[in-house]
Amino acid sequence: MHVSKFWRELPQRYRLEGKRCSQCGKVCFPPRDICPICNSNQMTSVTLPKSGKIITYTVMHTVPSHFEIFKPYIIALVQLEDGTHITTQLTDCKPENITLGMDVEAVIRKINEDGRDGIIYYSYKFRPVLKNLKKNTDKKPILQYDSV
Repeated sequence: MHVSKFWRELPQRYRLEGKRCSQCGKVCFPPRDICPICNSNQMTSVTLPKSGKIITYTVMHTVPSHFEIFKPYIIALVQLEDGTHITTQLTDCKPENITLGMDVEAVIRKINEDGRDGIIYYSYKFRPVLKNLKKNTDKKPILQYDSV
């Protein structure tokens, strides 16, 4: 990713910022300049909720080369508290612990870097809300943290 593009995307990467249509109320994420429902260009920035529920998910076993360190990883469709849908990577959990309808929350995580001395890129991911974790009776770790 080029540095200029990265900086342009900061509001949506760090604040989960979308756009709301002033005509029909549709909220878009990622942000759009034209409403997909009514074609209005009267869009205003809104900060989206940082929590929601998993609608569906998939586990990625075959991944692009720059995502090898995260393999396998989980991609989920999350419905935020305001009804907006967002596609996101899940973190801090194992695939076998994910359930549909599970409550999740946004966190900031490292997603990439340009070599050892280059720019480090961060973005949002979602993780299960801690109240969803099963009681650990066999003393094995439940959470799996990103190693990067």
